[in-house]
Amino acid sequence: MAVMITDECINCNTCIDECPATAIVDADESPIEGGEFVYVKPEKCIECVDSTVPKCADVCPTEGAIVWDMPYTAEFNEYYLQGNEKGVYSIRVHSKKGIFSPENRPQSFRESISLEDRETHQPVSV
Repeated sequence: MAVMITDECINCNTCIDECPATAIVDADESPIEGGEFVYVKPEKCIECVDSTVPKCADVCPTEGAIVWDMPYTAEFNEYYLQGNEKGVYSIRVHSKKGIFSPENRPQSFRESISLEDRETHQPVSV
């Protein structure tokens, strides 16, 4: 996933239109049961590696609403699958290709962001 949206989110939905990977959905479309705020689909987030900062964070008016998460790579497959089981994530399952887990469908990520910042969900700074 690389980024996630926290409960600091005010549901302004500004980030949705800015996401080049269409990885962000509003609270009403969140695949998480009882989702109260905008949700980033971890299997689609590309962390906007071709930009200075993730585009969602660049337009977000709320400090701390968008934070770093672990890279969506095979190394963190269990992290995301366990989060999927706990209802933190809702990773898409394709009828023929199976679950789009990090092991099956890794995504780009910024190697310059430390694992410590990712583990502690540090805010994405603009």
